[in-house]
Amino acid sequence: MTYSGSILGWDIGGVNTKVTRLRQPALDSGSLCLPYELQRDPSALGPTLQLAARQLGAGSQDLHAVTMTAELSQAFRSKGEGVGFILDALEATFPPDRLHVYTVAGKFVSPQDARRQPLDVAASNWSATAHWVATLAPTCVLIDIGTTTTDIIPILDGKVSAEGRTDPERLGTGELVYTGVLRTPVEAVTQQVPLRGRPTGLACEAFALMGDVFLWLGSLQSDNYTCPTPDGRPPTRRFAGERLARAVCADAEMLDDEDIDGIAAALGSAQLRRISGAIRCVRGRYPQIDTAIVTGLGAFLGLEAGRAAGLAANLLAEMVDVPPQTAPATAVAWLLHESLAATR
Repeated sequence: MTYSGSILGWDIGGVNTKVTRLRQPALDSGSLCLPYELQRDPSALGPTLQLAARQLGAGSQDLHAVTMTAELSQAFRSKGEGVGFILDALEATFPPDRLHVYTVAGKFVSPQDARRQPLDVAASNWSATAHWVATLAPTCVLIDIGTTTTDIIPILDGKVSAEGRTDPERLGTGELVYTGVLRTPVEAVTQQVPLRGRPTGLACEAFALMGDVFLWLGSLQSDNYTCPTPDGRPPTRRFAGERLARAVCADAEMLDDEDIDGIAAALGSAQLRRISGAIRCVRGRYPQIDTAIVTGLGAFLGLEAGRAAGLAANLLAEMVDVPPQTAPATAVAWLLHESLAATR
């Protein structure tokens, strides 16, 4: 297929919709990350896609390269149902013959074929990023830490060498770690934190998120905090501290800043240990890998985790001009461009 417009790369998640527009010859002309929790309002998916396309100046002749993870949303009883819903929204928003859905195996299929093989297209964004990075750094570990999850993908001699394909398989191989720098409840990272010289348990009530930890520590800014806060109060450092105090069943009148510093540092260190341990596990299968390429909202943590695992860690954003949060969207758009160029 030839195309005269642009390619929009989509990474449709359960809590964020990301899109990059590439103009010929594959020049990035803009990226967006729109916070949108599908479970809260499934009917808004189509309008969200329209809004994102409009903000990037998309036209009717543009092609659309699609990855997704939103099929895991609790709005759906199965991944097949979720994939079908997402494809329905895409086909209702854009010309169906302009849609190209990316598979975990690294191929593009039509929406019709995607419906027939939903597990082949479910959670395919990591594969798109990895196949793109493989053209930039032929032997490395890709570390992509997002709001909710961490991908750790080995790449050898320009080939993606992941052992897992589905999410359960990837959780089993350690290539998917279900922890991120924003939405993860703090009690999912560790059971205890130090408080005034004593190990202190955490309340299992989602009083605070890892976003509160990194907001307090200064690694994230308020505008990075794109999900609802646990208490409904603003995503500011002050309120993040209050939420962290609540995680040990205290409040801001009972704890001072030094106490919160200790809680936050312990939580950040615990998450770092978990991720760096998973990197060591994955890298252990491929000892010839000595480099990590890092992206995602949590790239700051990915750099530290990669280095803690004994790798030379580099930011993807320093290799190519792409916002860390939209790397999968840029990747899938670039891959479609390359696929079409190869058939000319």
